[in-house]
Amino acid sequence: MRLLTRSGLVLAIAVAVVALPTAASGALSGTLAPAVASANSTTYQDSSGENPAAPDITTLVVSNTDAGLISFRINIPNRPQLTQDMLIALEVDSDNNPNTGSPDGTDYAIELFFGEVSLFRWDGTNFTRRAGDPPSTSLIFAYQGGVTITISASELGNTKAFKFNAVAISGIVLDPVTNDLDFTNAVGDGAPALGAGLYSYQVKLTPPTLVVKSLKPTPKNPTAGQAFTLRLVAARSDTGAVVQNGRVTCVGRVGNARLKAQVQRVVAGAATCTWNLPPTAKAKTFQGSVAVVFEGLRASQGYVGKVR
Repeated sequence: MRLLTRSGLVLAIAVAVVALPTAASGALSGTLAPAVASANSTTYQDSSGENPAAPDITTLVVSNTDAGLISFRINIPNRPQLTQDMLIALEVDSDNNPNTGSPDGTDYAIELFFGEVSLFRWDGTNFTRRAGDPPSTSLIFAYQGGVTITISASELGNTKAFKFNAVAISGIVLDPVTNDLDFTNAVGDGAPALGAGLYSYQVKLTPPTLVVKSLKPTPKNPTAGQAFTLRLVAARSDTGAVVQNGRVTCVGRVGNARLKAQVQRVVAGAATCTWNLPPTAKAKTFQGSVAVVFEGLRASQGYVGKVR
């Protein structure tokens, strides 16, 4: 796949801009005043209806997960399907510093063309891929009435705050012999408009926690003279991964007497505590708790039951 050079992109956008009416319908408001749709999600409004023949970006929605996965949704209602003559590109100022990267401060480019999405990094002259660049293994896309592009923040320089722009172009012709790109009849839409700067986005990550998924007693009711086990399953809130090891703390009492746990460790993905209940425990109340600590995160849950 051939990466468009910066001059190619500028030329294509310029073609689209020249075709715009002097007073486009819909005010450009997203650059300075994005509308927050929900936690970690920001919607940017672009001007619309400039050129009926061109792809028309109406809104852009950027969001991120607590695992640092960033999603760019570019809505293009007048292009319900992705066609071979279309190119969609994002430029990202990942360090939020206009003095680094390309002339407009962008450090990375994401380009969707000919059904393939690729990540490129500014090398001082152009956006290219070189040895040592981020692997872009998380980069995927889907298209329906616009494109959704997803990539990990770690592959955009571990960005915490960035600026970006987007362009959608159609009418590009690829010469099958020379592989040269012909922009003669290309039309497009840039968001924000040329000269309007870049959109700004803040990556917000909620610190992960351990979430208790279940607490299972075995047997169902504590029984005097028998072993009693509590198994706690906990998972990370950011990835959903079940804890497979960690430090387990078990607390058990029958009445006022504290019991020592015979088993106190993670077994098969469950923080496991086992106590031997004395024969004298019958009809008394057993109170127990299981806690697990993994990578500085803690989850715990208590249990109360009548001993049979």
